[in-house]
Amino acid sequence: MNKSELIDALSKKSGLTKSDSEKAINAFVGIMEATLKKGQDVTLVGFGSFSVKKTAGRSGRNFKTGATIDIPPRKSVRFKPGKNLKDCVN
Repeated sequence: MNKSELIDALSKKSGLTKSDSEKAINAFVGIMEATLKKGQDVTLVGFGSFSVKKTAGRSGRNFKTGATIDIPPRKSVRFKPGKNLKDCVN
């Protein structure tokens, strides 16, 4: 499902117009991005939780040349599904 299909589904399920559904989804995504950017977790009970994980820098290897390269530290977003979502999928 892509974003436009999600907007259509939300519009049909909630009775909102497509433009209102798009605004709601854009607002939700914006809030999620801002919260995760601050380093805070987002938990939706029953659905799951989003968190930011920091990975340490390390050295790696270029497989073509065999040269050692430094991989800088970075942050990535992790998602842990909640019990209701796991049960729904299984």
